[in-house]
Amino acid sequence: MNKTLLLASLAALASACATAPAPMMVDNMSLPETVRAPAGARQTMWTVGRGELTYECREKKDMAGQFEWAFAGPVATLYGADQKAVGKYYAGPTWEAMDGSKVTGKQVAVAPGGAGNIPLQLVKADPATGMGKMQGVAYIQRLNTKGGVAPSGMPCDAMTKGQRQQVTYAADYVFYGM
Repeated sequence: MNKTLLLASLAALASACATAPAPMMVDNMSLPETVRAPAGARQTMWTVGRGELTYECREKKDMAGQFEWAFAGPVATLYGADQKAVGKYYAGPTWEAMDGSKVTGKQVAVAPGGAGNIPLQLVKADPATGMGKMQGVAYIQRLNTKGGVAPSGMPCDAMTKGQRQQVTYAADYVFYGM
């Protein structure tokens, strides 16, 4: 192979690598202890979720006459390392792959996500439905959160009770099997 062809091939390979990042491998030991995947868990998939969290102005429980923006539900598209949609995330919480397999779960723990960001989260998954990427998922982490906190500067009182506001957010969702 001549030198010019070799250099052109190497440049093309380097360019391809720069536009298709490898999936992120999570270093659990660097995370807050509460949201670490349990010992023995193995990472099976990593996605980036981009979407909106909906908040509703509601009266506070056990505090008549006081109101707050309460979480009402999420909706996000999940993207793989190649920036292509691989699934969706919605109320339940539910993560659904494009192949139709899906998993729901229950929050186990949270840790601060930083000012202006929703918390990091660890979810214990229920058994998946459907055959596909979600089969065998036991835990899901929400990491690297950006935005998504309840509206600030928007009135929430008796006059606005029942109104909804959508707030954009992004987060990494990391899936683990046992």
